[in-house]
Amino acid sequence: MHNTQYEIAISRLSTLLDHLTVQASNTDQLNSKKKSHRLIENNNLFSQHLFTTESDKLAQYVEEVKKKLTEFSRLSRSSTDNANKKELAKSSLQQIEQQTTALINAIQANKTMHQAAQVSFDARKKVRIKSANKVKENQRDKFKALAKSVLLTSSQLYQQLSEHHEFERRLMDMITEREQQRVRSKSVSTDKLSQEVLALHQRLGRCRKAISSIEKNIESAQKNNLR
Repeated sequence: MHNTQYEIAISRLSTLLDHLTVQASNTDQLNSKKKSHRLIENNNLFSQHLFTTESDKLAQYVEEVKKKLTEFSRLSRSSTDNANKKELAKSSLQQIEQQTTALINAIQANKTMHQAAQVSFDARKKVRIKSANKVKENQRDKFKALAKSVLLTSSQLYQQLSEHHEFERRLMDMITEREQQRVRSKSVSTDKLSQEVLALHQRLGRCRKAISSIEKNIESAQKNNLR
């Protein structure tokens, strides 16, 4: 390829890269506003065999090609009488052409690529929302179960308290009855009645102790329910 042909190629590529600079910058700005770009931003856009740049920004790849075109321009001017330099210049131009074509294709495919990423992004979002809702639902179920358990426990305690108060009343009636029998009795059976009264008082003491314990448990359950 003669110098004139190189100059034509350089001029054509330079104009094309100027257009690609604007397009790449605009595309990068649009991408930065898309949530779906989060799925792409940690990946390189091109193969390492094609570009040395590692980025999700198209403009950075355009800059790499522009630098290579500058180097090629300098190389082409000094390759006139040197076969090795001519071959190197030809190889360099081919790579620049490949990179430029790849950039054009990437910019054109950007919308489609992000539409696919958006589908994946939305699917992941639905999974996250579903998972979060499941956690909230489980927390609500646990709270309801706990509240039900507290209410059930309180209800059982009040039932026990009521039963023990009734038992207390019956014991007090029995003690009063035995005391009256003992006062009226003229026989030796008064000793037996005294023993019964003593036993009833002992049972009454245990009953009242149980009542006190149940009342403390009710108070504790109510405090826990208020927390």
